Amino acid sequence: MTGPIGIFDSGYGGLTIMKAIVNDLPQYDCIYLGDNARAPYGDRSFEAVYQYTRQSVQWLFSKGCRLVIIACNTASAKALRTIQQQDLPSADPGLRVLGVIRPTSEVIGNLSKTGHVGILGTKGTVLSESYLLEVQKFFPGLIVTQEACPIWATLVENNECDSPGTHFFVEKHIRHLLSQDPAIDTLLLACTHYPLLMPVIQKYVPSGLSVIEQGPIVSASLVDYLKRHPEMEIMCSKGGHLRYFSTGDPADFDLHATQFFGQPVKSQHIDLQ
Repeated sequence: MTGPIGIFDSGYGGLTIMKAIVNDLPQYDCIYLGDNARAPYGDRSFEAVYQYTRQSVQWLFSKGCRLVIIACNTASAKALRTIQQQDLPSADPGLRVLGVIRPTSEVIGNLSKTGHVGILGTKGTVLSESYLLEVQKFFPGLIVTQEACPIWATLVENNECDSPGTHFFVEKHIRHLLSQDPAIDTLLLACTHYPLLMPVIQKYVPSGLSVIEQGPIVSASLVDYLKRHPEMEIMCSKGGHLRYFSTGDPADFDLHATQFFGQPVKSQHIDLQ
């Protein structure tokens, strides 16, 4: 039995991943789930993030998804490994859950000329040290410096992408990160909300410094994954049908999601609690 590709995020940010996936794989059906009622996840405990992520992934499985992408760095850092190692073996062995940290870590070293990269992420992602551990596996000589940006995702969720407060906090964290390692030539936006802050971010980074978002990286990794795993590819239904669900207010989700996705979105409400 085939099913859509499931894409999950704590809020709207995963739509930046979904947009890239739809662009590269338009023939596939996709379901998006945003846990907006409990967003953001950045400051929540490992246990809370795991439980919320597990509930969301199980819901997507119940909708027929055989493959789920956790399009959230915090959830990928705090919940993915437990789900893969503890939950999936006792469930249907044909189910798969993938995250966004490993695909990014596999290529980030190729994007830097100086061998120094900066990671901008949520507090939860930074404290987990998931990027430090994953990047080390693929680029042991790469110098990685992290900066937690606790309020950035909240600003995006509240539609304050160009407010004076946003400019203040973006400049503050970029300046602090670059002061720790002036040799950084590549900045990774390690939160799927952050691409909506790109116009502001670009104002406060030096010329010649590259700012990388994850959508194209994760999408390219998924394309490669499906080629390498034909047994999973044939389980993903085709037709290009897109559906959206939120644990929050559908009207509010549709308004913000249209900004993220770049085209009108019509969602349905679900209750995971």
